[in-house]
Amino acid sequence: MGGSSSSLLDENKCNYIRGRAEAELKNFSPHYRRQYAVAFFRQLHDEVEQHRTVETHLLKHRQHTEPGKVLHEEVMTHYSAELKKWKEHYVLVRADYSLEIHENYDSFLNGTSPKIRLLPAGGAVLMSEDQYTALADRFFPDPSGVSEEKAPPIVSMPDQFPVYLWQPYQKHSYFCFHGADSQKSFAAALGDCIRHQNHDYHKKTKCEVRAFLEAVQFYRQEKGHYGSWEMLIGKDVQVLSNLVMEELLPSLQTELLPKMKGKKNDRKRAWFATIEDAYNVVMSQVSTGLSALEEECRGATKQQEGLIRSDMDQIINSKNFLAGKLKATVSQPALKCCMENVQPYLSSILEELMGPISSGFSEIRFLFETEVNKMSKDYQESSSIDKLKKGLAELGDLPFTSLKMQPCYRKVDVLCEHLQELRNRFKFSNTDRLVQITQNYMQQIMDNVVHTFEQLLSNSLQGDPSQICSAIEKVKQRVLKQYDYDSSTLRKKLFQEALVEITMPTMQKSLAPSCKPELQRFEQYIFADYTNFIQVEHVYEEIILQTLLSEIDKVVKEAANMKKHNLFVDSIDFPFESQSSLTDSKTLPGSIPASPAKHLVPPIEDANPQAQGNGVPESQDQPSKPEPALPEAPESIVPAKNDQQEPSAVGIDPGITINAESLTVNMASLDIANEVEEEKTQEHVVHKEIQAPDNLKEIRDLITVVRLEDPGDRDPESHVELLEQEESILKEELRTLESDRPENNEAGEESGMTSEK
Repeated sequence: MGGSSSSLLDENKCNYIRGRAEAELKNFSPHYRRQYAVAFFRQLHDEVEQHRTVETHLLKHRQHTEPGKVLHEEVMTHYSAELKKWKEHYVLVRADYSLEIHENYDSFLNGTSPKIRLLPAGGAVLMSEDQYTALADRFFPDPSGVSEEKAPPIVSMPDQFPVYLWQPYQKHSYFCFHGADSQKSFAAALGDCIRHQNHDYHKKTKCEVRAFLEAVQFYRQEKGHYGSWEMLIGKDVQVLSNLVMEELLPSLQTELLPKMKGKKNDRKRAWFATIEDAYNVVMSQVSTGLSALEEECRGATKQQEGLIRSDMDQIINSKNFLAGKLKATVSQPALKCCMENVQPYLSSILEELMGPISSGFSEIRFLFETEVNKMSKDYQESSSIDKLKKGLAELGDLPFTSLKMQPCYRKVDVLCEHLQELRNRFKFSNTDRLVQITQNYMQQIMDNVVHTFEQLLSNSLQGDPSQICSAIEKVKQRVLKQYDYDSSTLRKKLFQEALVEITMPTMQKSLAPSCKPELQRFEQYIFADYTNFIQVEHVYEEIILQTLLSEIDKVVKEAANMKKHNLFVDSIDFPFESQSSLTDSKTLPGSIPASPAKHLVPPIEDANPQAQGNGVPESQDQPSKPEPALPEAPESIVPAKNDQQEPSAVGIDPGITINAESLTVNMASLDIANEVEEEKTQEHVVHKEIQAPDNLKEIRDLITVVRLEDPGDRDPESHVELLEQEESILKEELRTLESDRPENNEAGEESGMTSEK
């Protein structure tokens, strides 16, 4: 904060800090090596099996914005810590959500590098001196305990509209404006930067990222920490540095704070400057060590690539065998723990989540509709195509116009208050993370909405100008219908992720004393050549997760069945693990939202311990069967599966990562062979010519056939409507036949019941 001149670190202290960072990295490295090998195997398996994520959305996804694009720019007064004075600077926010501070606009145009470039992960934006002072006091553990009546501000503002950027362990930044509008606009843009810098890195599917996040989870569990961690933010070097600082701070406080003299503000400056210097030393040490560790793992796994590719099936079968053995021990206590400690509270937690999140998505819908109506009205009054194109350009920038999006984001902010009770029961306090991730998804779905609107309207702009207003209204209504559907799908996914993040640590911590000591003996079930690619801890976590998700899925489906907050339930019930357009633009050729869904965690075996019989796991020849996402087709439509089919392993689509630090075991680790089995089943579906039905069973069968019918190249939205129409007709015929049945003929009724069964 005050710079190195106020720091209390000498060379001996710096060497001590380097040693602590090196020791932490040494303890972390075995976890990273293990998780890197597992993540590398998963990556190769996905490549071999050509696993792709089926999109489950109707709105179109815009290609990634150029990282260098400027989203916000302004000339403002900025406090220079080096000069200790205020100066006007040209400040901008880029599409990679970095903040650049340039000497002036001319130096920016000339291509001069920025004076300061900030990646404000973990930051907080404050707009008053009182807020900033209160936060500074929280992070200054004053041993004297003496409070000053009215201490002068740490930095005096030249105007009445300040913005403070607080960053943990780093220098704070100060900005000032001449008006409230500029102040609010810049603060909103900074908020976007912080949200994305906090969480965008964790969405990446690269082997190194997945391995790192999983290693952090298991490393913290080893220390007894199971809950969501507030400092798991930013990129890998920053996260690992936060781990070091968490261990280092108590010793620095004990040794250095008592030596500080002077007024409280002077001691604050010295303390924050010391912490900043310590963090820089840690970052430098961690960056070098982690880079070398990644290179080592990259080389080791490259040497094993040939073995993985040649023995892929054997590795999968070995994992399946281990899963069967482990389930016999873990399933029953996991289910008991879930039913006693988690399940009774799921519905009430979901209620608290649904209101604010759904309110935020409704506000996104309202904002889009308002902006389109305004654009249409402006064109109607001016009849200017140029003005309409300008309006469309502004609409395209709406997701990145932070100030306009703020009312939508604020709807979700109340989650922090709604979930206060979780601090006591589930020891969950990281509500900021849930809020920020939800807001990021809200921004992305707004981007999808405006992009889809632009695409659908583009052809109409070339036609009759007198029909443009009519075209705008028609396209708007179509896009809003698509938005409602995508919003429902995304919100159900968010609810499931949030419930897992909140409740999974409780199960992990409760089961650890009795189950974890037993895990080592299961190592014997893994072939020696495959121990790098199969981790008992992973399979153990997967079983717990599967047990929890089965209960979470029930409460979310129940809410959808009751149509709470406009959640949809239809024949195209998309799976939890599907990577929506909000995170990935890949799609399977020819696939549309009506494609049969795949479930997030297909059972390893029956999760019900009563189905285990005497506790012996089912035979390897009995593949696990995922719960069908669509009504089961009659036997005449879907042929029986081959009894000799290879068993499916624990599986989850590789694209999804549950956004929970407490669950950074990448959900992709559960994915092996279940998708292949399901695809084979779908390939054998026989589309027979539908004859006129003459009994109840045939009509019910036809309803199922209509649901399973291959949509081909139809438009997704029209296909949904067609399915609904066909099903409605068939159901009407079903009701007619039922009403025509003889009511007093018991034998006839019994015969009909037997036929239906």
